[in-house]
Amino acid sequence: METRLLNDQDGLRTFVVVLRTGDEVMACLQEFAAAKKLSAAQITALGAFETAGLRYFDWSSKEYLPISVSEQTEVATLVGDIALDEHGNSSLHLHAVLGKRDGTALAGHLAYAKVRPTLEVVVTESPTHLRRLPDRETGLALIRPER
Repeated sequence: METRLLNDQDGLRTFVVVLRTGDEVMACLQEFAAAKKLSAAQITALGAFETAGLRYFDWSSKEYLPISVSEQTEVATLVGDIALDEHGNSSLHLHAVLGKRDGTALAGHLAYAKVRPTLEVVVTESPTHLRRLPDRETGLALIRPER
């Protein structure tokens, strides 16, 4: 993983994070978020994965259902955010659209992914903290836009 600060102005920081073949996306981005003490940021990325695991939230069971991706895919879209969890730690929430060789796509909540050959990530931090707290109805940790 290589990183570079692109902009730092009035509490608004923009970083580029480049992952290489073999890097695990969630682990690398979690490490980066913790190291930079990110508490409110947006993530966008493009690249490709060797393998990945997506999840689909089933509303009726309130559980995530796994979607295993065991082939090379293009990362057509990777978007998400970083907020603080209930313990004050950086928490990632990413969704991906992955393009397959035949042009079809898979999408869902990103659980894990192994990069091949690259993933180019832009992280834009806001100067305000966001909190992700447990939601009684869903059982999920959701952002609460506190003031």
